[in-house]
Amino acid sequence: MTLQGINLPLAFTGQEAIWQKVFLDYNITTQDLNDFFGGPAFLAWARMGNLHAWGGPLSQNWLNIQLALQKQILSRMRELGMTPVLPSFSGNVPAALKKIFPSANITRLGDWNTVNGDPRWCCTFLLAPSDPLFIEIGEAFIRKQIEEYGDITDIYNCDTFNENTPPTDDPTYISSLGSAVYKAMSKADNNAVWLMQGWLFYSDSKYWKSPQMEALLHSVPRGKMIVLDLFADVKPIWKSSSQFYGTPYIWCMLHNFGGNIEMYGVLDAVASGPIDARTSENSTMVGVGMCMEGIEHNPVVYELMSEMAFREDNFQLQGWLKSYSHRRYGKVNDQIQAAWDILYHTIYNCTDGIADHNKDYIVEFPDWDPSGKTGTDISGTDSSSQNRMQKLAGFQWNRRFLFFEKSSSLPKPHLWYSTEDVIKALQLFIDAGKELSGSLTYRYDLVDLSRQSLSKLANQVYLDAISAFRREDAKAVSQHSQKFLQLIKDIDRLLAADDNFLLGTWLESAKNLAMNSDEKKQYEWNARTQITMWFDNTKYNQSQLHDYANKFWSGLLEAYYLPRASIYFELLSKSLKEKVDFKLEEWRKEWIAYSNKWQESTELYPVKAQGDALAIATALFEKYFS
Repeated sequence: MTLQGINLPLAFTGQEAIWQKVFLDYNITTQDLNDFFGGPAFLAWARMGNLHAWGGPLSQNWLNIQLALQKQILSRMRELGMTPVLPSFSGNVPAALKKIFPSANITRLGDWNTVNGDPRWCCTFLLAPSDPLFIEIGEAFIRKQIEEYGDITDIYNCDTFNENTPPTDDPTYISSLGSAVYKAMSKADNNAVWLMQGWLFYSDSKYWKSPQMEALLHSVPRGKMIVLDLFADVKPIWKSSSQFYGTPYIWCMLHNFGGNIEMYGVLDAVASGPIDARTSENSTMVGVGMCMEGIEHNPVVYELMSEMAFREDNFQLQGWLKSYSHRRYGKVNDQIQAAWDILYHTIYNCTDGIADHNKDYIVEFPDWDPSGKTGTDISGTDSSSQNRMQKLAGFQWNRRFLFFEKSSSLPKPHLWYSTEDVIKALQLFIDAGKELSGSLTYRYDLVDLSRQSLSKLANQVYLDAISAFRREDAKAVSQHSQKFLQLIKDIDRLLAADDNFLLGTWLESAKNLAMNSDEKKQYEWNARTQITMWFDNTKYNQSQLHDYANKFWSGLLEAYYLPRASIYFELLSKSLKEKVDFKLEEWRKEWIAYSNKWQESTELYPVKAQGDALAIATALFEKYFS
């Protein structure tokens, strides 16, 4: 991070141990906190007040080890000259606090993505900033951090209003809330600066008009708030808000949702956006940032974004990409440079304004009735499906976790480029293999580009199977469904050839945190659940967040995505054979039971790559694209 110029990193690890110490002073018991803290894979959402208890409880071992780890992290950050950003109090409190302080202004929030409003996980409690107890608890939390870590920073993050709309749009009320949030920080630290996500101004733009935005942004002394323009790579707020009405802000790239693995980017926006913002009239931009939901994908995007902290003038991206490929693979290669030129104009040139969340059919298999009675249009079976897929992708969504999927509608994978052009780039990559096959970075990019191309092909194969089903062509359904299943197997074998695409690495890293067998089982369940079903389900209803954090990892395709698709296509063929309606409920029941069993299971997966990536990629290219 230091070598990339990062000097203001979030330092959120171990905060549950601090909260335990604070809440114990308010007579909140360990049992109460077991119902409050989320599990290790769901901490972020419990901290934001989206859920409680899911994946928990957190053991004392976990709390102690994470606190010790946080102290090591902070020590290293300070040693490297960084300024850590610590968490502050946003109002999210345990349910038990309402019983202890019955007159406190504590509201129970609405449901956030549970299947049926299950109170075991949903509907958390929010202490209003207007209540005196808010300032008291907020001050206690920051003082406890200073007591544990020392006086190491003046910058604190708080997002009380993130996807949580205030009860009134009165600017005076909003100003009083903002003032109280800041007061809770400044009472413990006179020099406190509030770092706030600007996501709310995008996700809830109907509420946050100019008067409301100004009221919040001006509720603290000037210079004591910094806003993260969170989605500036696609939807910059600074342009439509008069530079956040004079409030300092950081130009941020969001880029990724759910830690999904998908080649995607807007390189032109990354290369020009920060410079345009900094040189604009009356600019209040004070830095650049990255706030992706998941990393470890698209190295070119993060390499470029990191450089933007050091650049002040416009530059030629195609020349930069030539330099990038030379640095990345260790030598100049004409075929690779030509391939990168294609990728720059296709995969890394997404200008449709759609937030990229991978909904490819392999990793987010459609949960719907394909009979056609609902009027969903699946037209044509030609292999050039770009226009159709782009039509399917013509939807907008603002909230990060908002889903519209119902049994009557087909989820829509995002496609913004010519797949034919990208296949040409893949051919050039393969041709360069004779010279570059010894490079680990070349191997990673080759595997990733092959995966991307095969996954987009699988989307078309799925649509062909559905079209055949609607024509009642049983033979074609069988052919297309078998091709889809074979693509899953082939992509799994491809991914197995590179260490960066292995399910085993994820599961073993989770288990290695455990101090005993119970923790080991819990941590593995957390790791498996986050990347699959994610949240709660019933016998006939998948989680509303199923596949939110889907991954193209070897092991996950063969063991999870393949059986799911197999069950679906078997029932599809069966309904044609028996001349009966497709049994959606039967599919759900069988599939959900399989998923829950997989989440609970403990079978091992490889942690070392197997196979020759170039040979496998070449063979699959010849099989599917030649």
